[in-house]
Amino acid sequence: MCLYGLIGYPLSHSFSQSYLNEKFANEGRTGYSYRNFPINDIRDLRNLLEQQTDLRGFNVTIPYKEQIIPFMDEMDSVAEAVGAVNTVQVVRNGNTIHLKGYNTDVYGFSRSLEEWFHILCSATCETELLQQALVLGTGGASKAVICALSRMGVEAHLVSRKEGKDVYKTYDQLVRDDIAAHPLIVHTTPLGMFPNIDEYPAIPYQYLTEKHFLYDLIYNPEETLFMCKGREMGASVHNGERMLHLQADKAWEIWNNNECN
Repeated sequence: MCLYGLIGYPLSHSFSQSYLNEKFANEGRTGYSYRNFPINDIRDLRNLLEQQTDLRGFNVTIPYKEQIIPFMDEMDSVAEAVGAVNTVQVVRNGNTIHLKGYNTDVYGFSRSLEEWFHILCSATCETELLQQALVLGTGGASKAVICALSRMGVEAHLVSRKEGKDVYKTYDQLVRDDIAAHPLIVHTTPLGMFPNIDEYPAIPYQYLTEKHFLYDLIYNPEETLFMCKGREMGASVHNGERMLHLQADKAWEIWNNNECN
């Protein structure tokens, strides 16, 4: 058996298990399986690896994308640059386990953003003017988004609940001019994710216009309150489902190079 999985806590929101198991079935890969492994402490990772001897790779989600780094024996250049890991390759040699960390969120976000803008460009040229973005949140997903935006030539400014060295402003410090100057707003926190669908980041939505683009990394529910409030003000909105699929496909490319016996 060749086993892959997802670690994080909680995992009730995740579609990764169904997506990758369906992918294995469609490709006729018998003996391949993807499972959720909810762990409420990153220190439980070693026990998981010892118990699940068929585990050849896994994805990492909230809240462990940064906490998992000390457990890595090796990291690729993108994960090193971002400072966050969302994909791990497990190489076993007897009793030795070698973990290599990757970040496929950068690829998934940038490709999905480019695809979204390509569709929108058929109706508007405003996407060519996106030079600044607000990124809501400061966790591992936020770091991947900032890296991707930087590679695309977009200057990203962090927004958080608390002031910090790299924080542009807190939510309650945002004013009309801030919203006007940042056509793209990317939400990277768990606020609004199933089952807490009544939550949303506290930005001043009243200043949004039809010239704004709201990207929510959340994909469950399909439309969050963040997106709904943006749509009500005329903004274009997009969820994280396509990003999920793209980063999962990239993770599979990595794992597929690790022969399963």
